[in-house]
Amino acid sequence: MVNTLERFQVSSLPDSAHCPILAAIDIGTNSVHMIVVRIDPTLPAFSIIAREKETVRLGDRDPKTGNLTTEAMQRTIAALQRCYDLAHSLDAYQIVAVATSATREAANGKEFLQQIEEKLGICVNLISGQEEARRIYLGVLSGMDFNQQSHVIIDIGGGSTELILGDSEESRFLSSTKIGAVRLTQEFIKTDPISVTEQVALRAYIQGMLERPVEELKSSLRPGEEIGLIGTSGTIETLAAVHAMSKLGYVPNPLNGYQMKRRDIREMVRNFANLSCSSRALIPGVSDRRSEIIFAGSLILLEAMTMLGIETITLCERALREGIIVDWMLQHGYIDSRLSYQSEVRSRSVLKIARKYNTDLNHSQHIATFALSLFDQTQSTLHSWGSAEKDLLWAASILHNCGLHISHSAHHKHSYYLIRHAELLGYTEIELELIANIARYHRRSKPKRKHEAYSQLSDLQKQLVRELSAILRLAVSLDRRQIGAISELDCKYDPEYRTLHLYLCPRQLDDDCSLELWSLNYKKPVFEEEFKVKLISTLDRKPLEIKQ
Repeated sequence: MVNTLERFQVSSLPDSAHCPILAAIDIGTNSVHMIVVRIDPTLPAFSIIAREKETVRLGDRDPKTGNLTTEAMQRTIAALQRCYDLAHSLDAYQIVAVATSATREAANGKEFLQQIEEKLGICVNLISGQEEARRIYLGVLSGMDFNQQSHVIIDIGGGSTELILGDSEESRFLSSTKIGAVRLTQEFIKTDPISVTEQVALRAYIQGMLERPVEELKSSLRPGEEIGLIGTSGTIETLAAVHAMSKLGYVPNPLNGYQMKRRDIREMVRNFANLSCSSRALIPGVSDRRSEIIFAGSLILLEAMTMLGIETITLCERALREGIIVDWMLQHGYIDSRLSYQSEVRSRSVLKIARKYNTDLNHSQHIATFALSLFDQTQSTLHSWGSAEKDLLWAASILHNCGLHISHSAHHKHSYYLIRHAELLGYTEIELELIANIARYHRRSKPKRKHEAYSQLSDLQKQLVRELSAILRLAVSLDRRQIGAISELDCKYDPEYRTLHLYLCPRQLDDDCSLELWSLNYKKPVFEEEFKVKLISTLDRKPLEIKQ
């Protein structure tokens, strides 16, 4: 089985002189998609060497319980097995997989992801709607030049539709709305051909669901700003193929950059509505499975273009899967120029949430500095975590006190809830869970099996939470008065006696830092128990750089 935290380990990455092969899998509501790419670090860029797609209809959920059905899960696991075999036959260094709306919304979604890991060894990241939108944006950026113009990106999936506003650097607006081709077909279409009554109801529902995100997107536009429209996903690719066959007699390869007018889409929607499902399947460019859901998907696009007041859409063949690759490259240092703004998405998102909950950032940054210093100085002696875990510790340190926004009483528990349900972009669901748990245990009780959220973590994830929260406890104690009394710290580990000597330098030489030392001694038992060491703290008024 693949290590649950394998994606956090970066010390074993391929040498930058080589071209690693990476596989990205998107487990959607309608289909499982995979691309296998070869990364060229010298450009930096990637080339797609294989694609795999299978319609699994994971979104065919039990209407009574809302659970993913056994049949849908079995179809998906079988498709993932084929993806796994293909990726490994191509010597893929790593498989990065994400699941979206169908799994996100199902009550048994997490159990399904555990099945995948147990049966295939693939660790699937469950991502939020906004995170899905951000990665779609990255994918589009990797395949299209915006020509210094702002663009709206629309991605119509099986369970959700993402609307994004960007200008080739900043994603200025991200949204995910619960309208998708599969979802709406299941909920609204019962007749074949589609009755006028169902058409009217479906159109009204789409307009109602899109009203808020469209208005919010428009409010993000600058005065007089002109925008283009880029479309991704199977629905829009199918519409482009149908359009090309009717206008050109063939489907261009690639379709990337293909354009359609709103009037052409309106005509296709009208045609789909008048045909039975079997007749739609006979249209060149429409597959059997796509014929079932193409009307709902194309109507979403038509209504979105109408509400946005946009006449032309340009197809981009890159979307979420390519965005997964770009995000991986950003996280592992392959990209540092064109997409540098996106590479800072995690830190910007954390600071935004901290400000939202009126966190004392000056104090939090002191805590983060101490926590990361302790992490670095005890690495390879007391723990073996890497840079990805260090990033989680930083986020938890900045946000550990955000629960004070609700109440001082049990604020560590409030911090868990606020972090867990915050829109922290750039993080997966499991990373959010880990950050929230680390922050939750910065005070009071240490992690216990009876704590529900902690108990649901894997053994390795529990170890991560225990060790990093123990480090965070010490860091919090070092700024007890929240005045930055301690300027720096130095750790010396004695392996023979399992002792960690902590030398603290006060900012003011006449400050005895008695409250910080008391707090440190009060909080250190959890750290000592976790790392099986004895902690001895000493106030050293000589600046550490002079002492060394």
